[in-house]
Amino acid sequence: MNRLSVILPAKNEGAVIRRVVEGIRNHFPDADLVVVNDGSTDATREEAERAGARVVTHPYSMGNGAAIKSGARAATGDILLFMDADGQHDPADIPRLLGKLDEGFDMVVGARDGASQASLGRGLANRFYNRLASYMTGQRIEDLTSGMRAARAHQFREFLHLLPNGFSYPTTSTMAFFRAGYPVAYIPIKAAKRVGKSHVRILKDGARFLLIIFKIGTLYSPLKLFAPVVGLQVLLGVGYYAYTFAAHGRLSLATIFLLTSAVTTFLIGLVSEQITQLMYRSPGEGSE
Repeated sequence: MNRLSVILPAKNEGAVIRRVVEGIRNHFPDADLVVVNDGSTDATREEAERAGARVVTHPYSMGNGAAIKSGARAATGDILLFMDADGQHDPADIPRLLGKLDEGFDMVVGARDGASQASLGRGLANRFYNRLASYMTGQRIEDLTSGMRAARAHQFREFLHLLPNGFSYPTTSTMAFFRAGYPVAYIPIKAAKRVGKSHVRILKDGARFLLIIFKIGTLYSPLKLFAPVVGLQVLLGVGYYAYTFAAHGRLSLATIFLLTSAVTTFLIGLVSEQITQLMYRSPGEGSE
């Protein structure tokens, strides 16, 4: 039987972490429960230990993704289940994720409904991310940024080097699993309002999430991102050539620039595609 490890990245969650840990223990008393204390300045570590969790502590805040990586390395289970430590996720949903995993999937993600989004703006942004990622992968992605997910430990650890230390580990891990050909499933969940103050800063992290949009493309299939740009450059170049030839009977420098830029952009996309292939190759692949 597979052993379960539950990983909770936590920063200044002293007010709620004990309740979260005890709630998980009520459902899975024998689970390997790891709380990663990401440089908290409150009683997060003490409260987690009192509740019976195994605590891994960062000497300073290294970011949510870094906490996920530390937890994945420290976990002893064959199945890794990740949850937020702020009380948003219901431990009663864990058996549903594990049941779906038993159907042959390598990752199962808890997909939040519209009412579970923290704000209208973040809900719209997440919807945009989902559609972009669905286009990149050719698969329907219902919740790209959900922090509640279960995955097989061996497969998840293959991609630790790809995960960022800050936000967006859910995005990166989802795209990595799809890119590697590991099946991913979604089950609907409801997320409660978090206890305490969110660590997401609207302006600073909004800019980061915008960058994630481009990282999604280059991480998964760069040519899908570069191809529309190449097509636009070619269209503008040919269109401007038709205009200048009809109006002045000549080939303009702008047309030459747009067409050569299109070739350059395509070649960059092609090289990026080859690099991506190498990034997703398992350590044992390609060896004799």
